[in-house]
Amino acid sequence: MANYEKLYEKINEIIGDLTPLKADCGVLCGHACCKGDENTGMRLFPGEISNLKVKETEDGTLLAVCEGRCNRNERPLSCKIFPFFPCVDGDKKVYVELDMRAKRLCPLVEHADEIRFDPRFLRAVERVGKILVKDEKCFEFLMKNTEEIDMFGALLG
Repeated sequence: MANYEKLYEKINEIIGDLTPLKADCGVLCGHACCKGDENTGMRLFPGEISNLKVKETEDGTLLAVCEGRCNRNERPLSCKIFPFFPCVDGDKKVYVELDMRAKRLCPLVEHADEIRFDPRFLRAVERVGKILVKDEKCFEFLMKNTEEIDMFGALLG
């Protein structure tokens, strides 16, 4: 079993204060991704601990439930990399994709071909993915989410 505390410390150092844009993208949408309620949240990665309220879905997925405000340094990894995801293939090759599950919420997904994302952020998300695939539970989590993202992408065209 991996030492998840050290794993996420290292990951948090890599992400640091990087965001998809060099400016606060939340001003575009009124911080839509930070307006949670009892029924919404961000998925926790395997072994990840959150200071936010945690809810378990019917399929056993753990969600950090956002109430609209949090300590940015303590956000779950899903929040820190939103609206991107370190997708993987069966050979554990990592590639960064827009998370199509965020399309109805995030204007960055809708207008991605018009936006220049911060390449440092994208490289950081890729590095994070390369660390996560080394842990079997994290690899399975990445694969499951990659399949969902691909399915959403296919449905949304």
